[in-house]
Amino acid sequence: MGSRLEAVRAVFDYKAASYHAQRKCIGILGISLPVLLALGKMLIDAMFGAPGNPDFKLGIVSSISGYYYTVMSGVFVGTLFAIGVFLFNYRGPDENDNRDNLAGNIACIFALGVALFPTAPTPPGDYPKIISMIHFGSAAIFLLTLAYFSLFLFTRTDPNRKPTKRKLLRNKIYRGLGWTIISAIALCAAVMLFLDDYWISKLAPAFWLESVAVWAFGWSWMIKGEAILKDNE
Repeated sequence: MGSRLEAVRAVFDYKAASYHAQRKCIGILGISLPVLLALGKMLIDAMFGAPGNPDFKLGIVSSISGYYYTVMSGVFVGTLFAIGVFLFNYRGPDENDNRDNLAGNIACIFALGVALFPTAPTPPGDYPKIISMIHFGSAAIFLLTLAYFSLFLFTRTDPNRKPTKRKLLRNKIYRGLGWTIISAIALCAAVMLFLDDYWISKLAPAFWLESVAVWAFGWSWMIKGEAILKDNE
């Protein structure tokens, strides 16, 4: 009897470790993406760029999606595919609750949509508008689905157990990060629609707002993966 109980505990411990590992991987990829793209491009351009070229720019690209047209294209696409694979395989801790699985599959599909349907280049020329629309729609749904994870899935509590102080703190952080994602998406849309021709566009506001949204979802998954703020009670 004791050996059977130990075997059951081992299975649950393995599954819990697997959930935490998946969450941490998603979080690390999200947090590192804007940093890798920006620093990677600047470093490679500084080492191998051609400053005599009138199209040469050493600095931040206008948006995260814009790195598709730089030397960091492989990192951009590869990271989105990696995030998509982890989200597709993510099932959540409760086998009777299918919301984690469904949300992960939706986020996976639209993460791949962001990678496979690139944003329009600058200048756009005769680039098909339908592809740009698919790209922006995929990006919005991808990030909103991750906000849903933070606001509604990560904040669930076991009705049979009293939540710990750390759990209550984590729930507040999850909600704050979820609303940060939504706010950053709304501000980014407003900037692109109404302020694209103003001086502020030179500061790459879309890149920074997208980075805030991506960092918010990344830290949310890192916390859920118990990289920080793990229960100590």
